[in-house]
Amino acid sequence: MATRMVFALAALASLCLAEDPKPDIPPIHTSIVITASPTQPDVDRRNSEVFSRTLFSRDDQIFHVLDAGINAGQHEGGGKSVEIRRFGFNLDHGGVNGGLKVLVDDVQQNQSTQGHGQGYLGSLKSLSPELIQEVNVINGPFSAEYGDFSGLGVVHIRMRESLPDEITARIQGGSFGSFRTFLALSPELKRGEAFVAYEGSRTDGPFESPLQYRRHNVTANLTRRLSDHQSIGFKFNGGLNTFNSSGQIPLDEVAAGRLDRFGFVDPSDGGLVRSGTAGIYYRRNDDKGNVFKADAFVSRSLFDLYSNFTFFLNDPENGDAIQQHDSRLQEGANVQYLHPSRFSWGQSLLTTGANYHDNQINVGLYPRMGRVPTGVTSRANVRVTNGAGYVQESLSLFSNKLQLGAGLRFDEFRFNVADRVDPSATETQNAGNIQPKASLAYTPSFRVPVTFHVNYGRGISTSDARAVVQYPDLARVATTDFYQVGTSHHMGRISVSTDLFWIDRSNEKVYIPDDGSFEFKGPSRAYGFEAKTSVQLTRSLSLNSGITKVLNAFYRGTFPRVYVDSAPHFTASAGLTLAGFHGWSGSLRMRAINHYRLDGEDPGIVASGHTVLDFGMSRRLYRGVEFNLTVDNMTNRNYYETQNDFESRLPGEAAMSRIHATPGYPVTVMAGLTFRLRGK
Repeated sequence: MATRMVFALAALASLCLAEDPKPDIPPIHTSIVITASPTQPDVDRRNSEVFSRTLFSRDDQIFHVLDAGINAGQHEGGGKSVEIRRFGFNLDHGGVNGGLKVLVDDVQQNQSTQGHGQGYLGSLKSLSPELIQEVNVINGPFSAEYGDFSGLGVVHIRMRESLPDEITARIQGGSFGSFRTFLALSPELKRGEAFVAYEGSRTDGPFESPLQYRRHNVTANLTRRLSDHQSIGFKFNGGLNTFNSSGQIPLDEVAAGRLDRFGFVDPSDGGLVRSGTAGIYYRRNDDKGNVFKADAFVSRSLFDLYSNFTFFLNDPENGDAIQQHDSRLQEGANVQYLHPSRFSWGQSLLTTGANYHDNQINVGLYPRMGRVPTGVTSRANVRVTNGAGYVQESLSLFSNKLQLGAGLRFDEFRFNVADRVDPSATETQNAGNIQPKASLAYTPSFRVPVTFHVNYGRGISTSDARAVVQYPDLARVATTDFYQVGTSHHMGRISVSTDLFWIDRSNEKVYIPDDGSFEFKGPSRAYGFEAKTSVQLTRSLSLNSGITKVLNAFYRGTFPRVYVDSAPHFTASAGLTLAGFHGWSGSLRMRAINHYRLDGEDPGIVASGHTVLDFGMSRRLYRGVEFNLTVDNMTNRNYYETQNDFESRLPGEAAMSRIHATPGYPVTVMAGLTFRLRGK
């Protein structure tokens, strides 16, 4: 038992162990969430222990424990979606430069044609960490199951269907006026699983203008076993969050001592988000291992973000403050069929499925004074629909020494825009794209601890519908061709995996919702390597580490060469984890990035890197009572989560190009008690 806990809590360092040298066909999960994994080891897994034992002082820290070469940082200090960087590309809030697809129980979190950017991930704010069952991180577009925004990988979050105790309660508090409560009731049912949970939190952050971040989430699930082979489930998640923001501040002012690192320029920045999602899930299996799954959901969200990026650049008298609005109704459905087969020289798993996703959006951009709109810059009613079908076959041959996989996916999109400011921009466009997938893993001998693997996948990312309609002659769907080759090793207590990657991106046009303009990006290329290792030092102590190194990232066909900017070329993570040692558990985690260029042509304009240490521990006080403590940024490192180079103007000064940044939190202490009562 202690050994299993070691490997479970070791995931806090965000590095999974390599697979057993005798791999089998990926298992069919007992959860009724649709899933189909490609050939290992390109899937990293994090289980529920990562999230149920950790005190999160900020909701976006979920990405910090994932690692997997993902670097994420805040733009606004709290309530806004994180900016994501991976494999040398800046994905903004998740939807450009290939994208990182994030799903929660098959519900896509990336919002297309969003008020604040293509593929926006702000809906993750309604996620309660204690309710996460498992997270799978696919390191590229290698599974036919996933389509739009999957070019640089997939994060699939699966929520619990019940909790191990009938009553779970957590209360925590700490630095910067932070306070959080979590309460879940999960009754024991004869033929099903259920829970209802509430999360409430508040914090002011370290800022001179208090963050006043307030969050309220309600989540519920009811799963009914209709028979030994059938289940049906109903899920609901609703969230409300409000916040103020200090925004990104000019670093030259900080260096000159005229502005504090946690200061602000415009005190009216902030946001308000309300969302709700309801879903139904069905699963049926038989004695032969065949599985049919289906789900459907409906989601409603209201989003208003109040920002001022350039201060007084365009309007020296009133300032450049804007309101970005997004009112959205979404519907979606997924079906999947899995058919395993066994034959004399091997076994196989056939996966087929289809997806449908529909968005009806009222999206707009407005100048403002305070938080009152003073005009209209852009406003449109948009409908984006996406239908897709896919098939994937996995073969395991020669006593599992050879694993082969091949898949094919086709997506069809329809973009309809009714422009309420410029009627001439009202139009409908269509686009479709085929995405092939292929994989191979070979173990020459089970006596030699090495497996060779090769993966290829084509991923896609759509453009904002407004860009599609206004530039109908340009490509509407950008592609990412991702090649990966590597090895994995398992030697007793030591596991190691390495790989080389090569990423080719096609042309892309990006709608800039901050000012209603467009940016055109040519074809690009990035290549580099990754390495991950895990060592079980003792029965209770393990060490994990990993790096992702981008050797180059540039735009093809440019001379002099123009480089891809705004993303680090080196990310690293490491963790020392203690588990099950006389009632104690804990971890010391490190995350680091290097400095990186912010301009594709000028190597002198760079963002600073950082190395941050986080500590967490838990101690069982009594049966059902646990003490938790976390210390984030325990060395009090001065660093910036996001840095961007653009032109701005302060009151009474000349316009200038400068680096703007959002500061990382200083040392942050959170302590709490967790109560787990009436265990099942």
